Amino acid sequence: MVNCSRRYFVFGSAAALASGCLPRATRPDAISGASSVAGLSLRDTVAVESRARLRLMERLKGENEVPAEAYVPPQSLARTFWGIRFRAPIMNAAGMFRYAQCYDLVARQGAGAYIGGTGTLHARPGNDKHGIHLPFVIYPESGSASNWFGLPNEGDEITAQRIPKIGRIDGCPIGWSVGGPSGLDDLVRSLMIYDAAGVLFLEINESCPNTLDHKIRESEFYSRLKYIKENFLDRRSRRIPVIVKFSNDTPVGQVHILMDILFSLGYDGVNFGNTSTNYAKMRQTIAPGERALFDYYSTSPEFGVGGGVSGRPLKLISLMVASEAARYLKAGPPPQEFHVSRTGGIDCWEDAQTSLAAGISYVQWFTGYFERLRIDGNNVYRKMFEGDKA
Repeated sequence: MVNCSRRYFVFGSAAALASGCLPRATRPDAISGASSVAGLSLRDTVAVESRARLRLMERLKGENEVPAEAYVPPQSLARTFWGIRFRAPIMNAAGMFRYAQCYDLVARQGAGAYIGGTGTLHARPGNDKHGIHLPFVIYPESGSASNWFGLPNEGDEITAQRIPKIGRIDGCPIGWSVGGPSGLDDLVRSLMIYDAAGVLFLEINESCPNTLDHKIRESEFYSRLKYIKENFLDRRSRRIPVIVKFSNDTPVGQVHILMDILFSLGYDGVNFGNTSTNYAKMRQTIAPGERALFDYYSTSPEFGVGGGVSGRPLKLISLMVASEAARYLKAGPPPQEFHVSRTGGIDCWEDAQTSLAAGISYVQWFTGYFERLRIDGNNVYRKMFEGDKA
């Protein structure tokens, strides 16, 4: 198994990427990391890292990046949730693949499932700041990153048309995340679109920190989910599971309240969580040499987009919140089949095993996936599951 003490980061040496020197994306040596570039201002560092990420994600869509040989995880890892076979209890997190791209890549690498989105009914270009499109920055020594993307996507009607054309691999089901700042009618319509497109599970993103109106008053929360229940869950032509995703900043003391709401309204699962916007707490986990960049990106008057913090700083937080949800579920499960998942800080198989031991059904990873991709290339899942034997 992969040793969690080995810490790496990804998305490319900013200097190399800025000069156009990007090796083949999924080779183990292709995605080295740097949090800043010598001689560049903080603003230009963000600009270079943002372009590097876009270039990498574009390259991953190429057919030449797809493994020629598909890896099949050990049968012992397979799980069945809601009558759906997941060949391993780990998959990418929403936000990685917004355009229904790269299914072949991760499925042939050995992922247990694939989730696309987050999608919104209407197209969104994403966020810009000081001429930087989709601002992003990495903190490699800290195993962390910040992003302020704003749910860029082409709109659900367009994206969903691609899903039936995907050649699916057994045991790697397709799910989709929906959300965003639009109204409830739009959200229900989005759920219907992906249901009709044939995805096997849905995730409602109630956790995105990167849209201007992401904060919903607690008094509105129950009404939102009740409306979705009445207008989608109760009208499902098939029992497609619907999971609700909450932030890792959720206070542990509120977990049982959220769980009771989901139980009573007939939802099928919960995911804790997403990135964090608790900048004061996250700053404590950032290496001293990377804090100037962190402060500039997150809170400075000059740039200060805020955004969400991802990666290793979320490891203990996500485990704590998701474990509490699993404990509460075990103590009093609802009549419907219900599962707890965990997102945030996952970077090795040990994290997944710890989650499973706590009663969490499966995990999702994003930053950690790219960390391991930098080391193991297309063997990212083979190495995770089989270690030195791979």
